[in-house]
Amino acid sequence: MTDRAETRGGGEQAQRLGVVFWVTVAIAGAFVLWGVLFTGNFTSALGTVVGWITDGLGWLYMLITTFFLVFVIYLAFSRYGKIKLGQPDDEPEFGYFAWFAMLFQAGMGIGLVFWGVAEPVTHYNTPPLGLTDARTPEAATLALQTAFFHWCLHPWAMYATIGIAVAYFSYRRGMSNLQISTVFRPLLGDRVDGPVGNAIDILAILATLFGVAVSLGLGTLQIAAGLNAVFGLPDGIGMMMVIILVTAVAYMLSASTPIDKGVNILSQASMYLAFLLLVYFLVVGPTILQLNTFTQELGVYLANLVPQSFRMSAFDAGEAEWLGSWTIFFWATWIAWGPYVGAFIARISRGRTIREFIVGVLVGPSLFSMIWFSVFGAAGIQLDRRTNGNLGEAVANEGAAVALFEFLGQYPLALLTSLLALFLIFIFFVAGADAGTIVLGSMSAGGVLNPKTSIKLTWGVIMAALAAALLLAGGGGADALSGLTNGAILAATPFGILMVPMCYGLYKTLKTDFREERRQLQEAMAYDRQVEMRQMQEIMHPRPRRLRHVRMADRQPTPADDPQDPEKPGT
Repeated sequence: MTDRAETRGGGEQAQRLGVVFWVTVAIAGAFVLWGVLFTGNFTSALGTVVGWITDGLGWLYMLITTFFLVFVIYLAFSRYGKIKLGQPDDEPEFGYFAWFAMLFQAGMGIGLVFWGVAEPVTHYNTPPLGLTDARTPEAATLALQTAFFHWCLHPWAMYATIGIAVAYFSYRRGMSNLQISTVFRPLLGDRVDGPVGNAIDILAILATLFGVAVSLGLGTLQIAAGLNAVFGLPDGIGMMMVIILVTAVAYMLSASTPIDKGVNILSQASMYLAFLLLVYFLVVGPTILQLNTFTQELGVYLANLVPQSFRMSAFDAGEAEWLGSWTIFFWATWIAWGPYVGAFIARISRGRTIREFIVGVLVGPSLFSMIWFSVFGAAGIQLDRRTNGNLGEAVANEGAAVALFEFLGQYPLALLTSLLALFLIFIFFVAGADAGTIVLGSMSAGGVLNPKTSIKLTWGVIMAALAAALLLAGGGGADALSGLTNGAILAATPFGILMVPMCYGLYKTLKTDFREERRQLQEAMAYDRQVEMRQMQEIMHPRPRRLRHVRMADRQPTPADDPQDPEKPGT
C-alpha cells in the first residue's frame, strides 16, 4: 500500500503506482463526470460550499497567509539561513537566470499575463472595498496597490514555505523526494508511511491538480480571446476544446523530455519574450508615468503591507463580498498552486542555502511582478481614461481575457505584439503544464525526482480533461471558469490549514538539526584542540632520551683485553 520508491542500480528508480495515485485519479475522474453529467447540481453544491468558505473562513485565510510571509522572512534572516538545501558539497543544478525563469513561469507566468491589464483597470473602475471614488487618481493608486498585494510577497511566501520544507527534508535529510507527507514526519513519525501520510499526499495532489486546472482555464480563455481579436476566429466552446487539445499535445511532448531540456528551455524562452514585451511597452507607452508609478506604488505597497494584510471590512457585508471575490480567491488559488509550485521549485533548488532560496523566491518574482503591473497596469489605466472608460467597459462586459488584446490594439505594431503575446501565453501554458505533470507524477509515484514518462503523460491527460470538462460544463463562458476556481478554493482550504503544522514541523526539525550539528562541530573542534595541545606539549617539552646501558657480561672481548693475544704489547 506504500508509494515509496526504491533505488535500483544505475541510479534508476522503481516507481510503483499505489493508493495515492489511484485514489487521486478516481476522485478527479468523479469530479469531471459530476461536472459534465450533473452540471446544475455540481454548480449549486460547489457554489454553496465555496460561499461558506469565503464568508466564514476569510479571516483564517488572511491570518495564515500573513503568517507564512513572516515565517519565511524569519527563516531567511535567522541562524538557519545559512543551512544548505542539500549536502554541504552540493552545488546548484541551474544558474540564476534559468532558476528564476523556471520558478517564475511555474508560479505566475500565465496568470500575470492574464491579469496584468485586467486587474488594475477593473479596480480603477470599481475601487476595492469602496475605499475611494471610481476613476480618480486615488482609485488608480489603490488599483495598483491592490494588484501588488495580490501578486507579490504573499503568494511567493506560500510557495517558499512548501518549497523549503520539501527541499530540506528531501535533500538535507534524505527522505522520500518531493512528497508533501515527508515534512510531517517530525509530527507524525512513522505514521506518514501509512494511511495518514497517504491522505496528506492525496490532499496535496488534488490541490495541485485543481490549481493547475485554473491556470489551464485562464490560458485557454485568453488564447481564444486573442485568436478572436487578431484573426477574427470564433472564441466559443469549440475553439476552446481545440486549444486545449493542441496545448495538451505540446506540453505532453515537452513532458517527455528531461527537465533540463523541456521546462528549462521553454521557461527561458518565455522570460526573453516577456522581457521583450515589457521593454517595448515601456518605450512606446507613457514611460515617465510608468516609472513614476513603479516608484510611487512600491512605497505605497510597502507602507500599507501590514494593514492591508489584515483588512476584512468586518462591518460592511457588501464590501466584504468583494474580499471573497478577489483577495480570498487569490489566496486560495496560490495555496492550491502551493504544492505544485513549491515542490517544483524545491526540485530545481538543490544546493542553495535557505537564505538564498527565500530571498530569490520572494524578491525576484515580486520585483518583476511590480514592474509588469507598473508598465501594463499604468498604461491600461491611462488608456481607459483617454477612451472615457471603453477599456474598463470591455473588461466588465466581455471578461478579463480580452483586456490584454484590447490594450495591445491601441498601440503601434498591434498585430505583431498580439502575435508575440499569443506565443508568450502559449509557452507559459505549455511550460506551466509540463511542470505540473512533473510534480503530479513525482508526488503520486512515491516522490521520485524523475517520474516515468507514462506517469507524467497520464497526469497530462487528466489535467486537460478536467479543464475541458469544466469549460464544457459552463458552456465556455464565465461560469466554467467560476466552477474551476471554486474547485481550487475547495481543494485549497484543507491544505492551507495543514500548512500551519507543517511550518511547526519544519521549524522543530531545523532547530533540532542545528543543535545536533553544532554539538558535533564542537566535539570535533574540542578533539582537534586536544590533539593540537598534545603535539605542542611534545614539541615544547620533549621526553628525555633514555641511554642504552650495555652490561659487562654482554660485551665481546677486544684484542686489548685478551692475555693470549700475541700482538698485545708487552707479551
